[in-house]
Amino acid sequence: MSPLEPAELSSQRQHELQHTPLHAWHVASGAKMADFAGWEMPIEFPLGTVSEHRSVRAGCGLFDVSHMGLLSIEGQQAVAELNQLLTNDLDRLADRDVQYTLLCDELGGVVDDMLATRLAADRILLVPNAANSVAVFALLQSSLPDATVVDMSADWGLIAVQGPGARSALSGIGLDSEIKYMTATTADYQGREIIISRTGYTGEQGYEVLVPRSLTQQLWEQLLDQPGTTPCGLGARDTLRTEMGYPLHGQDIGASIDPLTAGLSWAVAWETDFRGRNKLQQLRAEGPKHRLCGVLLQGRGVPRPGMKVLRDGEPIGVVTSGTFSPSLRQGIAIALLDPRIQIGDEVDLDVRGRAVQAVVTKPPFVDASPR
Repeated sequence: MSPLEPAELSSQRQHELQHTPLHAWHVASGAKMADFAGWEMPIEFPLGTVSEHRSVRAGCGLFDVSHMGLLSIEGQQAVAELNQLLTNDLDRLADRDVQYTLLCDELGGVVDDMLATRLAADRILLVPNAANSVAVFALLQSSLPDATVVDMSADWGLIAVQGPGARSALSGIGLDSEIKYMTATTADYQGREIIISRTGYTGEQGYEVLVPRSLTQQLWEQLLDQPGTTPCGLGARDTLRTEMGYPLHGQDIGASIDPLTAGLSWAVAWETDFRGRNKLQQLRAEGPKHRLCGVLLQGRGVPRPGMKVLRDGEPIGVVTSGTFSPSLRQGIAIALLDPRIQIGDEVDLDVRGRAVQAVVTKPPFVDASPR
């Protein structure tokens, strides 16, 4: 059989990609679509990434994040058994509290980071990243003998409503949004229960709404009918989260970048016996060999992952995430640096063979708060 031609390969890959409940809406709206973790997702809409980004900072942006996983863990021992895997302490949560946590391997590397919501004393919802959802589900199934683990990803949509106008957009369609940061509530929508969480990945006041798959487009369109609300793609989601210094799994955290190196020790409950704890305690005692920092370019250039960070011409680190900041109109980066480098130090970034001056900083790069 002859090898597939490039066009045929592209067609085959497109056929294999998964689609969210809003896929047809995105295509009809002229979104630029691309493969993201095995899903065909909107990267940007006709307005463009910069306009979408600014809409979130000043108004309200809607993101389709239905590619994320959704796992339900239920049982009297669910919390106790999850605490033997996840870095944060689920016992700290009251009903409907939300917590950022990580799942590590035995060497302390990050298998995934996720949000955990305690719906009841015996039920936890986890939202893992799309690329890791299947692996996380399999690991939980094999590691939680006294809990029931169900993958609900295919049955639900997830819409992120983000920006100063997010609360108004939700209340405009009759949904209760008077909840505290990192908490969740349930609401009735078209006779079905939905879950509204006061969470997000943009640094602005925001919400993430879990809605039955069959109702996802109806909710999306109703929210878009609210004044000042804009559909946004994953391009804007990335520029927004980079401005806040939020890590992206596979770039800023992963098998080779542990929570301590990434500055995420606040999400590690040392009193619990979580997976990878012994190795992380060792790393804690020894001190990190690298650490994630922000890098703010002083000259023209757009940082990209893999670019070298230099000091006096010598490599002292590498960019893990980088972009042009629409808010600052400057290049910004998250970089893995030599721990001897301090906040405020002047460095250079190797942008395609050109040394661009930069300053090491502590994110966030912008004055924004999700609270």
